[in-house]
Amino acid sequence: MVAPADEAESVERLTLLEEIKSACTAAQVRETANLDQMRADDEAARNVPQQRRGRGLAAEVGLARKASPQKGSQYLGFARALAHEMPHTMAALADGVLTEWRATILVRETAYLTRESREEIDRRVCGDRAALVGVSDREIESSAKRHAYELEPAAVVARKAKAERDRRVSVRPAPDLMAKLSALLPMTQGISVYAALKKHADSVVGADDRTHAQIMADTLVERVTGRVASEPVPVAMDMVMSDESLLGLNDSAAEVMGYGPIPAEVARELVAASVSPDGETASTLRRVYARPSDGALVAMESRSRGFPPALAHFIRLRDQRCRTPYCGAPIAEIDHAKPHRHEGPTSEANADGICITHNRAKEADGWTYSVRMSGDIRVIDVITPTGARHRSTAPPAVGHRDPEQSVVETKLLQILAAA
Repeated sequence: MVAPADEAESVERLTLLEEIKSACTAAQVRETANLDQMRADDEAARNVPQQRRGRGLAAEVGLARKASPQKGSQYLGFARALAHEMPHTMAALADGVLTEWRATILVRETAYLTRESREEIDRRVCGDRAALVGVSDREIESSAKRHAYELEPAAVVARKAKAERDRRVSVRPAPDLMAKLSALLPMTQGISVYAALKKHADSVVGADDRTHAQIMADTLVERVTGRVASEPVPVAMDMVMSDESLLGLNDSAAEVMGYGPIPAEVARELVAASVSPDGETASTLRRVYARPSDGALVAMESRSRGFPPALAHFIRLRDQRCRTPYCGAPIAEIDHAKPHRHEGPTSEANADGICITHNRAKEADGWTYSVRMSGDIRVIDVITPTGARHRSTAPPAVGHRDPEQSVVETKLLQILAAA
């Protein structure tokens, strides 16, 4: 690309590229809607039972767009709404007047309404293109909500009741070895929790060197756990690290199941902190064996009499996350790659750590998960109903490194580190 002549031209290019992105999104909407219609026509022609129609389509859309099945479901719903119920929003998106995110806001805020109300809001908000120029995300959202409250107040009340049933607490990794704890609560409860934490922080700020925000965070921990924030809370946690990293021979990262990678030094501190002053340890170590060539886990020491639970635990350690490409969701189920009904063995070689969505999708017509060996590497081929093929291999064991020294050298280093 030729360099811009000046700053003004560079800014013009940025605007043009953003409009092209919106037009590309509109094109993806059309393709998704076309695929949806063709799949529906094909399944109707084959007399597929109504309750099974469309099964696996969202996961297939996600794979095609290199995204998770949850994102695939969002893309599919987005396409259905714009292609069939929101023509003004679709046109504004195609012309670059509306960004993908703002179109998503409109779809989200009208999802629970009748088709007639959704079409009316689409006309009111996006019927006049000029009125969209300079409008912010928040203004788009507020406008859609106001019209929805006016057109279907009963639906809004019903949605509020449903939302309250969906209250929950979740946690996810945050940068710098932090975790983000979130609570989805009814409005009054959420505000009251925040107000109580703030009121306490207001009353004690300045008594020590903690900031107002730090006091609020510490108070939340103390009131939920019943312990002082600085006092460790005994919890069960699966952490995987290599023996060399544990002994300090290298600094390859460890993995906390359900969180992600953490630095080797932090992992060693966690192990050391689990040992009591009298030398007794509260930790349990379980050996997991990896193939030296590529680091794939191949076996695990088990102290459990029940083979299936031990095998399932091993598969979770081996696969770490859903094996379907682009997904990354936590493993929810251990399933047969080759179905058991097709004589697929219940074994490590045929086991597949997978999320619920993909495990349901693979049962739909046209989906195939097959296992093969590529040299020493075990590969699962995921084939969708359209024939698209996606390759999946288990990640190397945590801390694996290609062999750089002999077994004897490694053993000597381990002895020296333990001395």
